[in-house]
Amino acid sequence: MATRHEPRWLDQDQQRAWRSFLLGTTLLLDRIDEDLRRDHGLSAVEYEILVRLSEADGQLRMARLAASLAHSRSRVTHTVKRMEAAGLVRRAGSPDDGRGVVCLLTDDGYDVLRAAAPSHVETVRQSLVDLVPHEDLMALGRVMDAVCDQLIDAHPERELR
Repeated sequence: MATRHEPRWLDQDQQRAWRSFLLGTTLLLDRIDEDLRRDHGLSAVEYEILVRLSEADGQLRMARLAASLAHSRSRVTHTVKRMEAAGLVRRAGSPDDGRGVVCLLTDDGYDVLRAAAPSHVETVRQSLVDLVPHEDLMALGRVMDAVCDQLIDAHPERELR
């Protein structure tokens, strides 16, 4: 017979850190999205799709693209349809097996990415990188790597890195 264990409640410092993480992450992601929309007409997800495609020589299978963003396939498909209508990407059958669908970065998409990247990087710098000492930023990276490793292991179908 299983016994119920008392939850491992967060202490005051842990609770403060957790809430700071939640609020800070929300505010940072909102700022990035607002700046990209205002300055370039892109959502943060659309920008990330352009980045992922550019880093993959301009094309990725839709399933791999969705996994790399940790988004559902249907959400990525919906976003890619919007981007396709805007001429930023196009979809085609996979040349490997003909069953899958590949998302391809267009020249216009690459131009939009090149135009957006400098101001996006400046937003990231002003809103995170330049606010903390280098050692703290590296510690944040290690913390989030540990979180990603744990959660990726729990969901091996995701190919996030």
